Amino acid sequence: MKSITVHGIDEKTEKLIKKRAKSEGTSVNKVMKKDNREEFLDLFGIWTEEEGKQFFKAIKDKGFAQKVR
Repeated sequence: MKSITVHGIDEKTEKLIKKRAKSEGTSVNKVMKKDNREEFLDLFGIWTEEEGKQFFKAIKDKGFAQKVR
């Protein structure tokens, strides 16, 4: 199985992740492997479909993307 290392996590995010792991009685690794998209929206956010379209159009217009989703 592949591994991912994430650098530059701010202190607030680190503390929240570690707090979640401790409260669940599990490891940070297991917390991050769970499908937490809904639970971490306050940390990472999520784009609406329209925002995603605007972003991909903008990067395509700048030559950064070959295909707009």
